Amino acid sequence: MKRIKLAQNGSVVSVLVATTVAASTAFASPATASPSPRDSTVGVGLPSNNFPDAFAKSMLAPDAAPVGANDWNCTPSERHPNPVVLVHGTWESAYTDWSGVSPVLKDEGYCVFALNYGDAPLAQKGGMGTIVPGVNGTAPIEESAKDLARYVDEVLAATGAEQVDLVAHSQGGVVSRQYLKFEGGADQGDPSKNKVNNLVTLGATNHGTQFLGIATLDRAIRDVSGIDLDPLLDYVGGKAPIQQVFGSPLLLALNKDGDTVPGIDYTVIATRYDQVTNPYEWTFLEAGPGATVHNITLQDGCGIDVSDHLSMTYSPRAIDWIKHALDPENFTEADVRCAGNAPIGGRSDGGPFGA
Repeated sequence: MKRIKLAQNGSVVSVLVATTVAASTAFASPATASPSPRDSTVGVGLPSNNFPDAFAKSMLAPDAAPVGANDWNCTPSERHPNPVVLVHGTWESAYTDWSGVSPVLKDEGYCVFALNYGDAPLAQKGGMGTIVPGVNGTAPIEESAKDLARYVDEVLAATGAEQVDLVAHSQGGVVSRQYLKFEGGADQGDPSKNKVNNLVTLGATNHGTQFLGIATLDRAIRDVSGIDLDPLLDYVGGKAPIQQVFGSPLLLALNKDGDTVPGIDYTVIATRYDQVTNPYEWTFLEAGPGATVHNITLQDGCGIDVSDHLSMTYSPRAIDWIKHALDPENFTEADVRCAGNAPIGGRSDGGPFGA
């Protein structure tokens, strides 16, 4: 039985939910490693339009893919030749993170794929959350990038496409950039050989996070006392969460020599109410040679979208920005809606503040 995916390292509500579920599933059997990333999801889950509902439904099917994803017989259309690969965040899953996005992109005519990655047991620095069914994204980011590389190769082989587009949330953005820079996703010597065309990120920890001051305290303790708590915290929260704290060796290596690689179009979506990736401006990228970057804040021109880290993947406005990033000619900036979206429980159909 796989483990239920919880929210990325984030809000008080998500922590309370995590604690409650952990207490009731403390004796759950650990997940069995999948032989390939393609097998990391099993079947398709029920429709869902918000994170709390998706989380609840994932208890019944923690390995499920979101509606619209993982049709391995899908043939890309002439209008949308690149399959879209969805990359979830920390303590999340393909289903809980992408149940709002996947069916929309499928309806638009894309071949959509979503994997679960980074499933590490507690003994391998997976963190305490690994006792909960469905928790993913805790293994070292370097390993997860290798899993993404294998998965993209499987998608390309199955669809016959030359490139994919990546859409990634939170840690998924860092995993995707690690894949581009170090695991063959991009060929910096010859960008025409890139396996990726577009990278769209939502709330990605591209330059790390202070995590509401907790990470800052951790760094202050290290600097003042010389005591490095990170090895212990790896067992508490997981290796990948600690790698996303600002100034980590992984982030320093990833961002050395610039934020981007040639030949990739980057769209970086942020929310001012992000309680996990903060300050939220640290998600933004600066374009280097041969790359383009479009940094977007959901609230610019739309104050009624108050999405937080959990609900931004269900924000109708964010989903429209994804559609624009993937197909700017047929879905222009003028087509991007201003629609209300609530924190945590925001809905992909407009939610309680929908416009």
